[in-house]
Amino acid sequence: MYKDNSLKVELRKSALWINLVDTPQLNADLIHIFRQASNDPDVRVVVLTGAVERIFCVGGGGSAAPRDQRERNAYWVKGMQQARELILTILDCDKPVIGRINGHAVGKGCSIALCCDITIMAEGAKIGDTHVKVGLAAGDGGSLLWPNLVGLMRSKRFLLTGDVLTGREAAEIGLITEAVPEADLDARTDHWVERMMGAASSAVAMTKRALNASLRQQASTHMDMSLGLETLTFLTDDHEEGVAALKEKRKPKFDRS
Repeated sequence: MYKDNSLKVELRKSALWINLVDTPQLNADLIHIFRQASNDPDVRVVVLTGAVERIFCVGGGGSAAPRDQRERNAYWVKGMQQARELILTILDCDKPVIGRINGHAVGKGCSIALCCDITIMAEGAKIGDTHVKVGLAAGDGGSLLWPNLVGLMRSKRFLLTGDVLTGREAAEIGLITEAVPEADLDARTDHWVERMMGAASSAVAMTKRALNASLRQQASTHMDMSLGLETLTFLTDDHEEGVAALKEKRKPKFDRS
């Protein structure tokens, strides 16, 4: 049932494990899998983790976009549509979603992680929305999710700078559920999987739906607005400079006029 995608997906008893692989099809595949899982009676909980050691998911900061202008624009439009659908689909999934954040969760990866219901993160891993560092507005979920988790002022502190946090720091401000030593990540993930699988599935699903009701309502309009603002910044020279600096591993020189 879950074979028609480029991700590594495994059903362990009633827990669906999704191992994130950073491919061009990531958004489309995740949308498809979460829609399936939400309606699959054999799935009681979804676990989202990185397939690569010490990497949960890191966005490309636009560096993967085609260089030809027409292809680049088509790539962006499609990506923005999928980014919107991905956030809405994860929030709409009736199954509890556990984020096993085994490594860095940056950019798009940060938004994916923050959509999860329970988040267990390695203490030394890094998490952050770094859009501004490549000249982009934080449009693909960050400006929606952060204020709901840690409040407006803390969100401004991190989204306006693109600074990242360690797992321990993220737990301290309530951005994630808990941070643990890397050696304990599997045990704590198993703990939460067992808790969710041992609960009344319909009660958990309906409670999650109630908890997410306001956020889902916000998302339906906020994502259109924020992705539109991100698209405006995609068209700027600052974004081109940000991408070039990222590829060349140097500090960007943004327009100061």
